[in-house]
Amino acid sequence: MRFTSLLLTLTLAIGSLSVQASYTLETVADDLNYPWSIAFLPEGDYLVAMRSGEVRRISAQGVISPALEGLPNSYVLSQGGYFDITLDPNFANNQRIYLSFAYGTPEQNGTRIVSGRLNGDRVENVTPIFTVAPLKDTAVHYGGKMLFLLDGTLVMTTGDGFEYREAAQDTFNLMGKIIRINSDGSIPADNPYASNGLGNAAVWSNGHRNPQGLVLDKATGRLYSHEHGAKGGDELNLVKPDTNYGWPAVTKGVNYSGAYVSPLRSAPSIEEPLTYWDPSIGASGLAIYDGDAFPNWQGKLFIGALVDEEVRMLTLSEGKVTDEQAMFSEIGARIRDVRTGPDGMLYLLTDSEQGKVIRVVPTSDPVNQATLSAATTIMQGQQP
Repeated sequence: MRFTSLLLTLTLAIGSLSVQASYTLETVADDLNYPWSIAFLPEGDYLVAMRSGEVRRISAQGVISPALEGLPNSYVLSQGGYFDITLDPNFANNQRIYLSFAYGTPEQNGTRIVSGRLNGDRVENVTPIFTVAPLKDTAVHYGGKMLFLLDGTLVMTTGDGFEYREAAQDTFNLMGKIIRINSDGSIPADNPYASNGLGNAAVWSNGHRNPQGLVLDKATGRLYSHEHGAKGGDELNLVKPDTNYGWPAVTKGVNYSGAYVSPLRSAPSIEEPLTYWDPSIGASGLAIYDGDAFPNWQGKLFIGALVDEEVRMLTLSEGKVTDEQAMFSEIGARIRDVRTGPDGMLYLLTDSEQGKVIRVVPTSDPVNQATLSAATTIMQGQQP
């Protein structure tokens, strides 16, 4: 697979401050059928899960292998397909991977997690460990983002199924939630509803619409998620157990028709987002930059924007978003996923039938990378 690169040297003027910064965009692999997520193997290869219902292994040199064998078929329609792929924290010893995907039929489908052992271009001993219940008859709003917390438990976002948005407020229903399980699918004893009978034992938080971004700040243990609003109301949230994030009883957005989802934009019992977007940016993919290649990006949040075809870089200070910049709009494509790689580079996945894996690398020793913007800087005063 060929590598292509685009050198960008930008001079940014912010007030009286002029800063020069440069980076290179490298196309690691292309012609991928709607890549949805990426995982990094220890030897430098990549696993890319695609909404088309396949996982491809890509070598460090960009060679794309055939689809991994042994994985289950998916319900591929509309937003349904393969979603997230992640490695077991003990992958070096057990070679275990986890895949979330749309499971079922048009009449009965939902988000499922399977695990199995990676052996070359095949996954062995594939076992379902969790399925969102109840199943639904819509091919949208699956959630499906996964990650392991520091204690070794696995969390995953689930969507509300679009037509079943009231389920997000029902703690016994697994739609519109963030769930937490052990790596074998069993329920941790310290989950909010594990023993009190007030909800499904797997539920960690509720009141979510369609969360497609999830990241753990390993330095602080804080868990962040973002979710799609309806017409407006995309949210970034600090996720806490036994916490209600509002949907659909409280929302910053409205129905696509313009009618109210709810008259409430806030309520005492509802956790407020760290920030929100109106109009929607189509938030998808979420990373915290913790590499060494771009020192001034350290601790920044990077969010893919499907609608605006760019990435947003957010600065957090004392639990508040204090700055937001638009980046990488020169790519000119919907950004589905954003990850920080073990090599310290930032990785982007573009969302199309000819999707790409793009690696962001410095072209030189960058100066004040925190102010880097590929096209535009969101000026102060626009932050909602």
